[in-house]
Amino acid sequence: MKTGLSRFLFLLGKKVWARAAVFTLMAVAFALAAGFIGGLLPFRLVIDLGQDSVGSILQIIASSMLAVTTFSITAMVTVYSSATTIATPRATQLMVEDTTSQNALSTFVGGFTFSLVGIIALSTGYYGDQGRTILFFGTLVMITIIVVTLLRWIAHLSTFGRMSDIIDRVESAATTSLSAYAESPSLGANPLGGPDRQGTPVFAEKPGYVVFVDLPMLDQAAADADVSIQVVATAGRVADATTPLAIVEGETETKLQAPIRRAFRIAAHRTYEQDPRLGVIALAEIGSRALSPATNDPGTAIEIIGALQRVFAATLTTTRDVDVDYPLVWVRSVTLEDLVMDAFRPLSRDGAGILEVQMRLQKCFAALAATAPDQADTFRAAATLALQRSSTKLDDADVAVLDALHRRLQS
Repeated sequence: MKTGLSRFLFLLGKKVWARAAVFTLMAVAFALAAGFIGGLLPFRLVIDLGQDSVGSILQIIASSMLAVTTFSITAMVTVYSSATTIATPRATQLMVEDTTSQNALSTFVGGFTFSLVGIIALSTGYYGDQGRTILFFGTLVMITIIVVTLLRWIAHLSTFGRMSDIIDRVESAATTSLSAYAESPSLGANPLGGPDRQGTPVFAEKPGYVVFVDLPMLDQAAADADVSIQVVATAGRVADATTPLAIVEGETETKLQAPIRRAFRIAAHRTYEQDPRLGVIALAEIGSRALSPATNDPGTAIEIIGALQRVFAATLTTTRDVDVDYPLVWVRSVTLEDLVMDAFRPLSRDGAGILEVQMRLQKCFAALAATAPDQADTFRAAATLALQRSSTKLDDADVAVLDALHRRLQS
C-alpha cells in the first residue's frame, strides 16, 4: 500500500500539468546547459553552421510545436468528451491518466519551451561559438525526440478513445483493484464479521466519498492511544452524518480524532485506486448504456459481459494473503454478492428482453461458478434471478430456449 511521500508522487505523476512541468524544466535546463558546457570543454568544438542557422531551426520548431500542442489538447479534450458520451463519465479519469497522451503533450510543450529559450539566449549572445555548436546538436536530439513522439501520438490516436479502448482501460482498472481486494479483502487489517464494534464514532468534517484509507496511520494512532479502530467508511462509501469514518473502541481523547480524520482521503468523486466496486460499476454502466433504446447496441453489452467474466475470473483465482499487518484496525470487506450485484444486475435488468444478452449472461455465470466451486451458489443465484427477469420480457419460445440453456449449465 502506497502511503506518505510515495503515494503523493504516484498521484502527482498522473497529473497532466505535473508531467508537462517536468518536461518543460528539463527543456529549459537542456537549452541553457549548452552555453555552460561549451565553456567547460577542454577541447575546441566548432562547426561552421552558416549565418543564424540554429536560430532559424529553433524558429521553425517554436512555431510548429505551438500548433501541434494546440491540436493535441483539442484531440485529448474531444476524447474525454467522447468517453463521457458513449461510455460512462467514470471512464474519463482513466483517459486523463493515459501516459502516451500525457507524454506527447509534455514533449511538444517541452520542445516549444526549448526552442523559445534557445532563441532568447541566442539573441542575448549567451552562447559562444562552442555553445552554439552544442546547441545545434542538442536541437537535432530534440527534433528526433519530437518526431518519434509525434509518430507514436499519431498511431495512438487511431485507437485512443474508441469504445474498445475505453472498455479495455476500465477492465484493466477493475482487474487491478479487484485483484488487490481479493488478495487482502481487509487491506491487511483484522477482518470484521457480524455487527459493528462498540465505541466512539468519528465523523468526517464534511461529507464526501472516501477514496483512500491510510491503514498504517490508523494503526499507529491506535497504538499511541492504546485503542482499537474499526474502519466503517471504506473506499467508495460516502462519509456523512449517518456514516462515520471509524469507530474507536477504548478510552478515547478528542485529540485522537484529528489523526483518524487525516487517515481518510475524502473527495467529491470516487477513484479506482482502493475502491473494488467502482471498476465493475463502470463496466456495468457502459453495458447498460449500450442496451438503452437510444443506443440499441447489444454487441457492446455482450463485450462487457466478457470483460466482467475476465475480471471476476482473475479475482477468484487470486491467492489470499491471511497475514494481519495492522492488528489494531478492523475492516469489513466487500462481499462477493455485492460485487456480483453491482456488475450484473444492470445488464440483467436492461437486457432482460434481449435473448442474445441473456444467453451470454447464463454462460458467464456458469463459467464463473466452475472457476470457483466454493462460491458457485452466488453465481447460480444470480443466473436464476436473471432468468426470472427475462421470463417477463421474452416471448414463450425465447424463454424456453433460455430456460433449457440455464438448466443445462446449472446441471
